[in-house]
Amino acid sequence: MKKHLILDGLLSENHGYLKVSDAVSADISRTYISEYVRERGLERVADGLYMSSEAWLDGMYIVQFRYAQAVFSHESALYLLGMAEREPTRYSVTLYTGASTARLAKEGIKVYKVKSELFELGLSEAMSPVGHGLRVYDVERTICDLVRSRRTVEIQDYQSALKEYVTRKDKDIHRLMRYAELFSVDKIINQYLEVLL
Repeated sequence: MKKHLILDGLLSENHGYLKVSDAVSADISRTYISEYVRERGLERVADGLYMSSEAWLDGMYIVQFRYAQAVFSHESALYLLGMAEREPTRYSVTLYTGASTARLAKEGIKVYKVKSELFELGLSEAMSPVGHGLRVYDVERTICDLVRSRRTVEIQDYQSALKEYVTRKDKDIHRLMRYAELFSVDKIINQYLEVLL
């Protein structure tokens, strides 16, 4: 198969984005990739990531590509999980304590930190509006994160999230309370659930 057809396929499969690592894995030289990028007029959106002019801008995917360890959380997770109508103006991510956050903060991304033993608790995947898989926390973890960060989160965000959560068919109250205990927000969440259930 001709190299340009392989690259066209990679671009198409990834919704108009080309990852250099994917092209290199397909045994295509970096020199040829550079020629292809020039010929196709692809825009560099991150080190090792190019976007076609026909592609929809996927800010969340670009953030995930640049900061692979980051997990979308709080308001961003609500949006990705279908519990918020509009995309947040500022993305929120969580990293483990000790990870560097200076570059993320400089880009206007809200960064939360958590102990490394709790970092992967509730780790899940959701699709960006464009169709890219993103690292995100599950609904129960997101509720706990919002309540835990209630001083920096809009009160209506976590109240409406809790109200919507109790109406979901896929809710897991047992999991929610297990997470809530680990994050020491079980009393607050219990109070809300007593009113809502």
